[in-house]
Amino acid sequence: MKMHAAVVTSFDEAPHYLPFEVPEVQEGQVVLDVLAAGLHPRVRTGATGQHYTSSGTLPMIPGIDGVGRRADGTAVYFVADDDVIGTMAEKAVVDRRRMVPLPAGADVAKVAAAMNPAMSSWVALRRRVPIQPGQSVLILGATGNAGAMAVQVARRLGAGRIVGAGRDAARLATVPADEVVALGDGPDALAAAAAEVDIVLDYLWGRPASAAMMALLTARSDRSRQLDWIQIGSVAGPTIELPSVALRSANLRLQGNGQGAVSPRAYLAELPALIEEIGTGTITVTPRAIPLADVERAWARPDVPGERIVLTPGTGFNSDEG
Repeated sequence: MKMHAAVVTSFDEAPHYLPFEVPEVQEGQVVLDVLAAGLHPRVRTGATGQHYTSSGTLPMIPGIDGVGRRADGTAVYFVADDDVIGTMAEKAVVDRRRMVPLPAGADVAKVAAAMNPAMSSWVALRRRVPIQPGQSVLILGATGNAGAMAVQVARRLGAGRIVGAGRDAARLATVPADEVVALGDGPDALAAAAAEVDIVLDYLWGRPASAAMMALLTARSDRSRQLDWIQIGSVAGPTIELPSVALRSANLRLQGNGQGAVSPRAYLAELPALIEEIGTGTITVTPRAIPLADVERAWARPDVPGERIVLTPGTGFNSDEG
């Protein structure tokens, strides 16, 4: 049986809207009609073959999660099984253990847009370093969509003080943190605002992270007090230069949050609670729905702060305002 999908035929090109064979259903799997799939930065990276989980197999369908409809009409949020047959298609074959029913009337576009960017900070503060009420958090990269949502997540999970740092000065002014710092003002400005934080959620890595790490550790009034640094994204570079003294002269605990660092079972266990938060509006992002057939146009569209592109296969659901 054939379906239409966004198909990557070359890692140097955007996906094309092409016919594709519906995967065979194995034991423990079901076929879903896909309603919406988010075009996340992680999806773009996977479609170029550059994500650390990429197998390099072509052709492939991008997409790591989405919202689908079961044969009985139930809407579910689901996570893809692998990086080859993803979610940007009319149908998806999904492991029953990797989907969660949505409440009646749930905004499927909003769920598809918000789950992935919110999940990074949600899991980081629930599973990697469970935040304690009143602890302070620095969001390094707060002007990106995931970073801005991390401010909402940290607040919802009980952070007492939140510092947002980023490179986009205009967007920084809209970040709902207790204090914001422009990274262009230099490491000393960041240290003045955030030297005493308990947890850092780092979406940047690269040189900004290296400079920030040393500035914070040097300025802490008590270097023996633990600083948990959680590495989540690497938009500023895949590596950092870290002097050994940073680990010997301060109580720094550095760890990552992503596929492999957290088990699939742990991720799945967090889905229902996060879906509820998105449904009640405590964690928000604005979806921009674009028909799956227009995937090449969607791919060329730049990310807009506060928005997330969502591809929608069903003709009755599509909308693209503006």
